[in-house]
Parts: sequence; C-alpha cells; structure tokens
Amino acid sequence: MTLIMKSIFRGGIPFIIMQIIALLLYYQGQYKDAKSTFFSGLVAFIVGAATVIYNIDQWSLTKQSIVHFLIMLATIYPILLFSGWFSVFDICRCLEGFWSFCFNWSSSMVDYVYSY
Repeated sequence: MTLIMKSIFRGGIPFIIMQIIALLLYYQGQYKDAKSTFFSGLVAFIVGAATVIYNIDQWSLTKQSIVHFLIMLATIYPILLFSGWFSVFDICRCLEGFWSFCFNWSSSMVDYVYSY
C-alpha cells in the first residue's frame, strides 16, 4: 500500500466517524457541539494522515519531525483559528494560540522521541 493510500486510510476512518457524530448532533439541534465535532474530525484526519511521515525510513527522525511540524502548522493551526477555539480578532490571542500550539506539539514530540 502506498503512503498516500495509508494516509487516506489512517485519517479517513476517524474523520468519517467524527462526521457521522457531528451530523447526529446537528440533527439533534446541538449546533455548537456539531461544529466542534466537525472541526475535531478535520484535526483527526490530518493528524492520522500525517503519521505516514514516520514510515519514510530514508528520512532521519529530525527531518520527519520538522516536516510533521510544518504540516501541522499549515493545517491544524488555521483550523484552530477558524473553528473559534482561538480568537482571530485579537493579535495577542492569535499569538497565544500559536505558542500554545507550538508548546503542545513540542512536548508531544519529546514524549515520542523518548519512547522511540
């Protein structure tokens, strides 16, 4: 199975499950929960799909980690802003969200490296 197919499979399963849950919530009139679940599904898809980066054996762990961070920064951070989880109307709040994103990513990478 190619890396692209693996990434679609790894990201697609949680995405489909989360979108079904979001639809059920929406039809029950729980619009805020449906919106959060929808965006959580997008995050789950991207995170799941990006795990194939660590299957590229020709790359060093450092390169895999940097590419993973850049993918997360280009995809997850905007989702966090557009979902309403971080304010986009105040530059300080955007920066706070950015630093929170970077700190959470770096701490999870430290955990991963020590378990590697």
